[in-house]
Amino acid sequence: MARRVVVTGMGAVSPLGLSVPELWQGIVEARSGVGPITLFDPAGFDTRFAAEVKGFDPTRHMDRKEARRTDRFVQLAVAATQEALRTSELQITEANRDEIGVFIASGIGGIGTLSEQLEVLRSRGPGRISPFLIPAMITNLAAGQVSIATGARGPSYCITSACASSAHAIGEAAETIRRGWAKAVIVGGSEASITPIGVAGFNAMRALSTRNEEPTTASRPFDASRDGFVMGEGAATLILEDLEHATARGARILAEVGGYGATSDAYHISNLSEDGEGVARAIRLALQRSDLRPADVDYINAHATSTPAGDPVETAAIKEVFGGRESAPPVSASKSQFGHLLGAAGAIEAIVSVLAIQHGMLPPTINLHTPDPACDLDYVPNAARPAEVNVVLSNSFGFGGHNVCLVLRRFTE
Repeated sequence: MARRVVVTGMGAVSPLGLSVPELWQGIVEARSGVGPITLFDPAGFDTRFAAEVKGFDPTRHMDRKEARRTDRFVQLAVAATQEALRTSELQITEANRDEIGVFIASGIGGIGTLSEQLEVLRSRGPGRISPFLIPAMITNLAAGQVSIATGARGPSYCITSACASSAHAIGEAAETIRRGWAKAVIVGGSEASITPIGVAGFNAMRALSTRNEEPTTASRPFDASRDGFVMGEGAATLILEDLEHATARGARILAEVGGYGATSDAYHISNLSEDGEGVARAIRLALQRSDLRPADVDYINAHATSTPAGDPVETAAIKEVFGGRESAPPVSASKSQFGHLLGAAGAIEAIVSVLAIQHGMLPPTINLHTPDPACDLDYVPNAARPAEVNVVLSNSFGFGGHNVCLVLRRFTE
């Protein structure tokens, strides 16, 4: 019999708050975490707002010396992991540490540290570059630092597939447990790319919203007036365990991870394939590998970034799989509230999906007032909605044509 994989802990540092309870409170209040950029002076930028993590103090999670040597994306990952381990009550000891893995994904890594050190290179020369530049900026160091901080010595790596990165990581962590290569995996994603070069780069692609006068309503997935995504930052971590391992230690089980589907469009460096075939195929694979039918799905947490091109493609793919508008389940876009966390998006949206199951509540799509005729599903507009939620699909897509669909379901013995 195949091993079952369950979620026993979760941690999040997000634009809606510094913990999972604060994240969920923001969700049910239909609150926006978007505001003017404060991490740098955005004067002269086309976009001058983002969804920042506010009030984060890395020295609450690591000593001051270590904080100076690490990039913000690493600091956020360590903080989220501490909450996840605390809520799971998983103890990492000499006896089990070789069986616990760490998969922390990032799409961009330490771009803030790289930017700072480029300025040092230009102004002070190569001899003044920090010896911690490379260990601070490379994408795998969130996983590396979490492994060092926790003592977990099982399989450990970083998946980078742009905005699908942490969804891929969750899927692969679950498969690692199913194969018997780990009893538990600390898995998630972290991103801290609200930097001058990060914002300028996405502006150059014309990917970001430029609603500078109304930032809290700028992220408006599925709305006819949407004009691009809103950059977010943060980290999200889940503790996945083999069911037998979790029950043997008396863990509280929050949800079960079903199958996952991963496909590629093989189409374009940044756009979804217009026919949505790759997205639909990922959803079908996830359902098939979970032994589920489309009719079993209660809710879909959409990738839906609020771009003019992307949202209709995802809508069309959902309708293709579910047999049309009338038979599709409710869908919502959490990015309307906390922006797009890039490589961490899949992990934080997986946490929102688990919370929807736990609390019997459909998260809203805020700022949806003028629906796009091409986006005609039930998007749970503007307010959370009570509902029985047993099976959730969570979609994540990344530049380069990466598509991931995760199945999260209510745990039943």
